[in-house]
Amino acid sequence: MKKLFFIPLIAAISILAVPSKSNAQALGTSYTTGVGVKLGYWGGGALDIKYFMQPTKALEGQLGFGPDWFTITGLYEFHGPIEGAPGLLWYVGPGAHIGFWNTSYRDHHSGTGGAFFGVDGVLGLDYKFNRAPIDLSLDIQPEVSVPDGGFGIWGGLGIRFTF
Repeated sequence: MKKLFFIPLIAAISILAVPSKSNAQALGTSYTTGVGVKLGYWGGGALDIKYFMQPTKALEGQLGFGPDWFTITGLYEFHGPIEGAPGLLWYVGPGAHIGFWNTSYRDHHSGTGGAFFGVDGVLGLDYKFNRAPIDLSLDIQPEVSVPDGGFGIWGGLGIRFTF
């Protein structure tokens, strides 16, 4: 079962990791792909990859994890520059997630473990340092999960190595 999730994830990351400098340069940034971590992810963390497909559009993938759960999240983001702040972009977009939790998570939720999925949104800021292969992001990410209809808002500080 895990292979069904990880094979497409690895394939997507491999395809997205091919840089295209022209897309990034049209935005005034110096990267098309960033790989790193996001902190503040519901008491855990996330491995993170962002790829600019077009000058104002990016895909972001997150593999989130905690002591008793993990999630896979995909986001489609629209970016725009902030006038007077070189290297700083705003972004917003929709997404989706799927996740799994185990029995120690049940102290805060009903059941003994299982799967969940749902829809996400994201709103944030992205800053690429000039002359350094480092990118920082700060965002909020509301989500609705099914089957329980749970709603949550989390956010995070991301740091990525860019190329």
